[in-house]
Amino acid sequence: MATLLAFHAHPDDEVLLTGGTLARAAAEGHRVVVVVAADGLMGPVPEGADEAPRMGELRASAGVLGVARVVHLGYADSGHGPVLHPDPPDRVRFARAGTEEAAERLAALLREEEVDVLLGYDANGGYGHRDHVKVHQVGRRAAELAGVPRLLEATVPREVVTRLVRLVRLVRIPLRYDDEALRTAFSPREAITHAVDVRRFAGRKQAALAAHRSQVAGTGRLAAVMRALVRLPVPVFGLLLGREWFAEVR
Repeated sequence: MATLLAFHAHPDDEVLLTGGTLARAAAEGHRVVVVVAADGLMGPVPEGADEAPRMGELRASAGVLGVARVVHLGYADSGHGPVLHPDPPDRVRFARAGTEEAAERLAALLREEEVDVLLGYDANGGYGHRDHVKVHQVGRRAAELAGVPRLLEATVPREVVTRLVRLVRLVRIPLRYDDEALRTAFSPREAITHAVDVRRFAGRKQAALAAHRSQVAGTGRLAAVMRALVRLPVPVFGLLLGREWFAEVR
């Protein structure tokens, strides 16, 4: 049995790109650990709370997927948009953290867990979010520091992204997108080394997504997409999100 550690930017990221793979690995008897760099909170952790509210949702999601351990690396969310806001008083925003320092934190967990496989993100951070790009940088360096045998970077073939967007529009999920951004997001097909069929775990993946209640009930385009996804019949959800892709770093 192996130990697989998935390194993600924020709570809910663990589901969309790797949820089925995590559920499948756990079902096959492997130890699965999820580490998030940021806790999904822009401000300070509420007074008297042990952690940001979205971490509780992450733990619920992880329970659905069969994850054995959840860890927050200790950083704050860096947010969207061109402006990087000042750090909250209790922690540093992940995008502003030193890559070497963050990699050392992650490497310590990799050594502690004796990780066989690390999951990170591709060089684009998928769609370019500053925290996702930082996950790519920190994940690569941590794998070097800890001597992890295998590093797989979660991604999607660009051609598949285009096809998924068409399917999403067909089932009337309210998704806006930029054609130019799609042409540079994620990875070219020739970079993909692993395509994992997770349709058998579509129900778990959908339930894990639903566990992120604050995001599903939120406002804005992303929340609308998440609500639509959790309401789909499981076979349709599996058609849309029943395959996950990785590029192995050799």
